[in-house]
Amino acid sequence: MATIKVPATVPSPAEDCDQLRKAFQGWGTNERLIISILAHRTAAQRRVIRATYAETYGEELLKSLEDEISGDFERAVLLWSLDPADRDAQLANEALRGWNPSNRVLIEIACTRNSSELIDVRRAYHLRYKRSLEEDVAKHTTGDFRKLLVPLVTSYRYEGIEVNRKLAKLEAKMLHEKITEKAYSHEELIWIITARSKAQDLKFDRKNEFLVALRAIIRCTCYPEKYLEKVIRLAIKGPQIDANSLTRIVTTRAEVDLKSIEAIYYKRNNMSLKQAVKGHTLGDYKTMLIALLGNDV
Repeated sequence: MATIKVPATVPSPAEDCDQLRKAFQGWGTNERLIISILAHRTAAQRRVIRATYAETYGEELLKSLEDEISGDFERAVLLWSLDPADRDAQLANEALRGWNPSNRVLIEIACTRNSSELIDVRRAYHLRYKRSLEEDVAKHTTGDFRKLLVPLVTSYRYEGIEVNRKLAKLEAKMLHEKITEKAYSHEELIWIITARSKAQDLKFDRKNEFLVALRAIIRCTCYPEKYLEKVIRLAIKGPQIDANSLTRIVTTRAEVDLKSIEAIYYKRNNMSLKQAVKGHTLGDYKTMLIALLGNDV
């Protein structure tokens, strides 16, 4: 379930754009006014606001925002303001440009979006960067990770409830054999894990990054909300937060299943996610995240 709250009566896009323009004018930026509008509009409503703003003022809303705000607050607002597929395309590109074997962003995107959404991401990626997502995955990754990630971002997994039990038993047997042999990069094992909706679990070995990635795919596919709760928990654990991860999960899931992630977080940590965010973030960045979580500070 989503966490964002949209007013019962939403102002017209023209009114929202007028208020946003006013937030940018004068001696200082009115950050609270920006949050009060954008954090309480759906993706479809934000899309119309962006189009109306460009038509009215001859400038992209995202450009105006970039000129007026900064830091973690800026990133949260800009990511939130994008269409979901375009946002995922940007996140995927950032992950690839700075890719290393411990990076899980591509896995997160590929495994927590349904097949239709993933097609939209690939389409948005091509439109934005003039290259296919799979082309860039192949370019920026190597060896076994390339073998794993290219089919992962291009697969169209079956999402129905029917199960071919005979095929499932055969594939489970093959998985067991390859896992027992520690043949983790075997092409059939990779095919099953990337193309099927469920798979056998793997024994954990933190020293083997490829095995950790395989296990992440399984957990992210089978238990996406638990997986994402862990990403948030690790992001705000310790003296310094991982703002990129926290921002990514909140902005990508606030309209999807963040309420369920919140419930898992509370059960796991005996503290609400809102309390944790309030305790680990500051200023306008905190205000934006709390608004997306459905509350005012």
